[in-house]
Amino acid sequence: MRELEERIKQEGIVREGNVLKVDSFLNHQCDVALYADMGDEWARRFADRPVDKILTIEASGIGIACVAATRFNNAPVVFARKSQSINLDGEQYVARVHSYTHGNDNTVIVAKRFLNKGEHVLIIDDFLANGCALDGLIEICEQAGAIVEGIGIAVEKGFQPGGKRLREKGFDVESLAIVKSMDAKTGEIEFE
Repeated sequence: MRELEERIKQEGIVREGNVLKVDSFLNHQCDVALYADMGDEWARRFADRPVDKILTIEASGIGIACVAATRFNNAPVVFARKSQSINLDGEQYVARVHSYTHGNDNTVIVAKRFLNKGEHVLIIDDFLANGCALDGLIEICEQAGAIVEGIGIAVEKGFQPGGKRLREKGFDVESLAIVKSMDAKTGEIEFE
């Protein structure tokens, strides 16, 4: 998606350790018009798929998923929480997820009443690098007996193994911008 690639080139900041900061428009300050265009693109790419629910992970995926849901007949958005709280009650699906960005492990949780057997799920997230967060969301769908119809990603780091591995497992991964390479010294970003 050219619009997203241009924003990444203009405003993205490359840091050491393969970190790409896009917080001015994607995952801290939110450009809702861009989110709407992203939702339109995912709706086009997944037009032939039934979508009962959209699943994401707390926190950066929530805004993108909510706007995208308006393009999928306002499908409910369910987000996996990264911590237990007094608001989470009843039975839960639980998976362990390693965070590339934060360098730690999280237990992600979805209340069983929000994800059901046979439901068709579209997973939406902001970044795909190693795919650990997606592995956790897929595991939760498997626990529920839900069907993963596809995975929509805003920015994929194509030089890291997550996207390739998930595609090899048979998942339809649709990334709107795939970064081929990036250089922290020059700030240069190349796309596939």
